[in-house]
Amino acid sequence: MATIGRRNTLPIVRAAAPGLYLNGGELGEILLPGRYIPRDLGPGDRLDVFVYLDSEDRLVATTEVPRVMVGEFACLKVVSVNARVGAFLDWGLAKDLLLPFREHEGPLRPGQWVTVGVLLDATSGRIVASARLDRHLRGGENTYRERQPVDLLIVSRTPLGYNAIVNNERMGLLYHDQLGTPLEIGQQVRGFVRTVRPNGKLDLSLDPAGYKRVKPLREQIVEALEQSGGKLAFDDDSSPAAIRQKFGCSKKSFKQALGALYKARRIRFEPPGIELLDNRTFNPGQPPVPESPG
Repeated sequence: MATIGRRNTLPIVRAAAPGLYLNGGELGEILLPGRYIPRDLGPGDRLDVFVYLDSEDRLVATTEVPRVMVGEFACLKVVSVNARVGAFLDWGLAKDLLLPFREHEGPLRPGQWVTVGVLLDATSGRIVASARLDRHLRGGENTYRERQPVDLLIVSRTPLGYNAIVNNERMGLLYHDQLGTPLEIGQQVRGFVRTVRPNGKLDLSLDPAGYKRVKPLREQIVEALEQSGGKLAFDDDSSPAAIRQKFGCSKKSFKQALGALYKARRIRFEPPGIELLDNRTFNPGQPPVPESPG
């Protein structure tokens, strides 16, 4: 059975003047208009399509890919505002996505960007957006674990950091002191679970947490030194932005990695920068050598 608001792989039933009719199971035949029909079709082909309602509330399919689907969240641009029904958002399809007034958090204007969740309206069956994000995030048992990689959507900035939606399910927080550079609202990034709170919310990081974060970074620094002739213009005084751009990590994790390499006598500091020492017995995958007492 086809699912409204999602991509579906559906078999072709028949061809007609308006286009192709696809088998939508319990939803019946679904029209794929002629302008979306691929040229290289063969007998018995199935098509990957997005199913939604057109401007006349007829069930239709398209081979275009929307920026967001039912059950997902995204930051979308306001195209227009209708004083009677709400705002219309650009989600990449010919028919704009409705954000009803009842689902607004405040006034909107054309050109503005707004973070929304996408859902099926229980009354009309239409696909609509909602800016009331908390209503559509998953509650209940939290199955996330520390250091788990996750997909993040940045939704707001707070004094502590950035609120981010994790895997289109629940809210988490990226702390300012864990970031090398500011983030943008609507930005999508790859991150990691840092801590699972008792209330089910998540503390997040853009780097894997703990020693497992430092180990691969140490290897990356050694490889960068080897590729640059043994010297790099990066050290404890380098800017967080430069470190993030070069090594994809926070300044805190970079300094931890440098400390481990220094204790293991693999590098020395040659301001401004570091120099690789000729220590062939060092294995960057091993734990750092502890400092001598005293």
